[in-house]
Amino acid sequence: MVNGFDETGLRFMKMHGAGNDFVVIDSRGREAQVSAGLAKALGDRNRGVGFDQLAEITNSDEADFRLVFWNSDGSQAGACGNATRCVSDYVMRGLGVDSVSLVTARGGLLAKRAADGRVWVNMGQPQLDWRQIPLAGEVDHLCLPLPGDPVAVGMGNPHCVHFVADAEAVDLTRIGPAVEHDPLFPQRTNVEFAQLISPGRLRMRVWERGTGITLACGSGACATGVAAHLRGLTGRKVALEVDGGTLEVDWRDDGVWLSGPVAKVFDGVLSPDYLEAHR
Repeated sequence: MVNGFDETGLRFMKMHGAGNDFVVIDSRGREAQVSAGLAKALGDRNRGVGFDQLAEITNSDEADFRLVFWNSDGSQAGACGNATRCVSDYVMRGLGVDSVSLVTARGGLLAKRAADGRVWVNMGQPQLDWRQIPLAGEVDHLCLPLPGDPVAVGMGNPHCVHFVADAEAVDLTRIGPAVEHDPLFPQRTNVEFAQLISPGRLRMRVWERGTGITLACGSGACATGVAAHLRGLTGRKVALEVDGGTLEVDWRDDGVWLSGPVAKVFDGVLSPDYLEAHR
């Protein structure tokens, strides 16, 4: 026993980016630890730890590390921008460097620490072809045949972005799950509602696929920034006011870069009995 923890359990970290909260498990140097059952159990905020997404760090032959993301319902998430920033901050501190390469289901990504200390991650180019997003059929992704005239953008996961006059007035608990499960999205979708504040600023609220309402969504911020520029509402660089703070998106020639606050909250150890019950 060390400080009350049985070290035969599984260590984890709790982190967040603008209130978008994560359980992070570092599995470098050993086999992957997370299963769908364990992810779902840990995602329970009453009987587990609670998170918007779980991120597992594993070894990679192609980059400094690999990330696998899980939603709180036990499904996998192809991308998670805020978790990527948080984990990149943790890895950079551990290695004593200001940039790292990583691999996700999306492919190879790059994260850097700017001179002001903020962590930026290149989330790659947006996916705008209907097959890549993906959509169920060939439609105009800039004007989807759905109420509200939304825009579809892929960022390694699908997003459906609505531009509204008042983001606060949107009933996310009603509209979010209906859009998430619309037949137009064969892999379901994340759902964003954005209000134009100025040409360089948006107010965004989000319903995340497999999780529900969250205080922030990094890939959603990227998708919303891309959609706003394609609709002619903003430039390629925009700040997004989310429920948990402010995220910044910069769509550059080499991809969509994302930045915002990161925080490590605590370390913990999952008990052997808990692990055995939820393998």
